[in-house]
Amino acid sequence: MRTVQIYDTTLRDGAQGEGVNFSLQDKLAITQRLAEMGVDYVEGGYPLSNEKDAEFFVRVRGLDLGKTKVCAFGMTRRKGCSAADDPGMKALVDSGAPVCTVVGKTWDFHVTDVLRVSLEENLAMIRDSLTYLGSQGRELIYDAEHFFDGWKANPAYAARTIQTAAEAGARLVVLCDTNGGSLPEEIAHLTTEAIAALKSYGVNVGIHCHNDCELAVANSLAAVDAGAVQVQGTINGLGERCGNADLISVVANLALKKKTGYRVLDGGQIEHLTELSRFVYETANLHLRSNQPFVGQSAFAHKGGMHVHAIARATSSYEHIAPERVGNERRILVSELSGRSNIMALTTRHKIEQNRELMDRILAQVVKLENQGYQFEAAEASFDLLVRRCVGTFQPHFERLKYHVEVSAEDGDGLVTEGTVKVRVGDQVRHEVAEGDGPVNALDAALRKALYGVFPNLCQMRLVDYKVRVVNSEGGTAARIRVIIESADEHDVWGTVGVSENIIEASWLALVDAIEYKLFKDELKAANLGSSFEHAALPVVPASR
Repeated sequence: MRTVQIYDTTLRDGAQGEGVNFSLQDKLAITQRLAEMGVDYVEGGYPLSNEKDAEFFVRVRGLDLGKTKVCAFGMTRRKGCSAADDPGMKALVDSGAPVCTVVGKTWDFHVTDVLRVSLEENLAMIRDSLTYLGSQGRELIYDAEHFFDGWKANPAYAARTIQTAAEAGARLVVLCDTNGGSLPEEIAHLTTEAIAALKSYGVNVGIHCHNDCELAVANSLAAVDAGAVQVQGTINGLGERCGNADLISVVANLALKKKTGYRVLDGGQIEHLTELSRFVYETANLHLRSNQPFVGQSAFAHKGGMHVHAIARATSSYEHIAPERVGNERRILVSELSGRSNIMALTTRHKIEQNRELMDRILAQVVKLENQGYQFEAAEASFDLLVRRCVGTFQPHFERLKYHVEVSAEDGDGLVTEGTVKVRVGDQVRHEVAEGDGPVNALDAALRKALYGVFPNLCQMRLVDYKVRVVNSEGGTAARIRVIIESADEHDVWGTVGVSENIIEASWLALVDAIEYKLFKDELKAANLGSSFEHAALPVVPASR
């Protein structure tokens, strides 16, 4: 198996993506996690650009990164300046990074029209920069910017630039599809040309692709098949414009899909790709991309009834790999597109799969509710309660009698929101009032206040997320509102849904389901019927004759 090095530039190229901003602590944490994954090189940033990047190279020395090497990124020396006197070169040396990645111009158009120097001066800038950094004991990687555009425009000059880098001490020349406009067949062909141009120097090539044509991963794989020994990219494809090659997909494809066989991440850690992807999303405070290949929440989610029916017989019928191989999981969704197979898959734990009439009743109820605007993909707890209602075993823990929300303005105190809840628990009627930061918070506080005396375990429950979506926007201000509430305790996380033309009512319905689910699952756990509601069986209901 041929080893392919993984070079991560999330902290530099990825940070240039819109909406991405890493703190110093974020950068250190991501570096540590990448090292634990076995990533070969981690590019920490451009030490001349800002104080945070400069401080990173000081602090990173205190981390135990194993075999992972930290790289400092910079550009060739400025025109008309010696390398030893160039501020950028000094910053690279002062960073203390064992590897310096230097980017230089390959495209003659950029040399003459952007840098505005002669073609010979550009070669001197490449030569001087790498020679100087090499004399300081640094391992050198040369990034040939706009390599593919440059080779198409002037192959002879493009070849001279990378040969100059090789002569000056670069251990690796990385071919950059900087504009992201090349196609896989072009990448493969020109990678072969570059390898031939560098053969006599004993220098290998790497690949660095941008995703402007949605081809960064495909282009990276094409370059590897053509002989590239290193892939540069970012976790989750973060980066400027349309982003960089997503290293998650690159690694998964190389390790699991290529028949030729490539060794990446020192031969392990593939099963932690999903964890790594979500760690970077959370650290960057970005939303997860649900349809992201391999690691997205929807990557192995099945909604169509025909698909679920086939998956039940053979998972390979609609899955190209087992989700566990990349640390992900299979999800069966339920909606108006579902068939009986979806319902059977989701209700297996309730042991009612032999009751076809009940299955049809549950499916009919799902279709009816989804027509009203309900969605159960992110509200599994509401779906479980729906099943109990259809089976006839749902016994509410409290009866909702009345609720009221009032928002008022008080002088000097701004808005005050007050929620009033009246419920019956057994033979007791409890009437409570509470203030909150908003209507939903006030209702939540009042309802808990009314129930805490009877159900003290509710103090362990907390609201994690609250999402609102207009279902039928053509209805204007009378449109239906769907509210998804995500709740958690020390053991589980669960989602519930409510729909109404009134946002308070929709929130109230989702909130009540969340509390009912919490009480049901705690009762089952206390009765030793299962570690959680999900693993507890409902009584078997015979089919009617």
